[in-house]
Amino acid sequence: MYFCSRKMKKMVIGYDAKRAFCNGTGLGNYSRSLIAAAAGSKVMYTPRISIHWDRNVEDAVVRMPQGMWRLAPSLWRTFACAQGVKKDGVQIYHGLSHELPLGLPKDVRKVVTMHDLIVRRYPHYFSLFDRLMHRLKQRHACRVADVVVAISEQTRRDLVDMMHVPEDKIKVVYQSCDAQFWNYAKAPNVGECEAVRAKYDLPACYILCVGTIEERKNQLKVIEACRQLPDDVALVIVGRPRGDYGRRVVAAAGGRIRILQGAAFADFPALYGGAVASVYLSRFEGFGIPVLESMCCDCPVVTSSISSMPEAGGEAALYADPDDAATVAAHLQRLLGDEAFRRTCIEKGRTQRVKFAPEKVAADMTAVYKTLLDN
Repeated sequence: MYFCSRKMKKMVIGYDAKRAFCNGTGLGNYSRSLIAAAAGSKVMYTPRISIHWDRNVEDAVVRMPQGMWRLAPSLWRTFACAQGVKKDGVQIYHGLSHELPLGLPKDVRKVVTMHDLIVRRYPHYFSLFDRLMHRLKQRHACRVADVVVAISEQTRRDLVDMMHVPEDKIKVVYQSCDAQFWNYAKAPNVGECEAVRAKYDLPACYILCVGTIEERKNQLKVIEACRQLPDDVALVIVGRPRGDYGRRVVAAAGGRIRILQGAAFADFPALYGGAVASVYLSRFEGFGIPVLESMCCDCPVVTSSISSMPEAGGEAALYADPDDAATVAAHLQRLLGDEAFRRTCIEKGRTQRVKFAPEKVAADMTAVYKTLLDN
């Protein structure tokens, strides 16, 4: 166990913490930042631990499968962890990523966070098995939850339109990003940026693109746009290639198109901070964390004009249709050639990012919890 149990406060929240302990990217970052910042005592249920999450989380305990359930930890998470919820004194159980376990006690209030409905909007991105499992878990969670938390207005609309979840059951609570980006926002470090640039042998002038290398993230279009820029401007894509699309992106790299696989997550703030700009041209997102990460690191961002990205970027980001490489290139060219405009975008980003500060997200989520306990 990573945390010690302390005297429980009045509000006791149980969390599905699988992503917090097993996912190093988006859903894991969401889980870790929310749990760390939320009020109340916390009981974290996880089938295993594969990430050393060294956070100073107060009033928290970790529950893992015991006895024969150690042989089937995934089944424990779905079918058995609910048995310990009552004994742990949990008042609210929060599923942090689209699902809730079966058999939760009736007098335990239930919350589920829905990040997106991409599996329903773009089913071809998923295998048949994954489509069926995601749909079943989403349907069950939205049916039994007292509150469905949507991480954006886009996701709220999709829940109403595609799953017919009652509007009065949905609360929009935006997500934040990992604490290291907020630490960087408070104290930008030029020396750290230079050290990270040297570590990965990056040129002085580069555009950054962060995200899993897959069709939905649209990196080939980013490459097309950046090839319209001057020859001394590099594109650095940070992410893990996935499937045939990932292989095509890797094949398209070379010269001033660089791909960093396995870059240390701790280096991400300095990678953003050292870039002239970032590009996040995803075809669909529930929120778009790289947009916020970029703003936290004073890195102007060019992103898609669709789905939730305008919610994340507000007036700070520059927007383009995800198929319009020419507009993306024009935005980047202006950022490269007009330092005053670039500084204006950075200042707007500093204002916009405050909407998603960890303390605000925690306060909004705590208000959801307190409302449930008061009713």
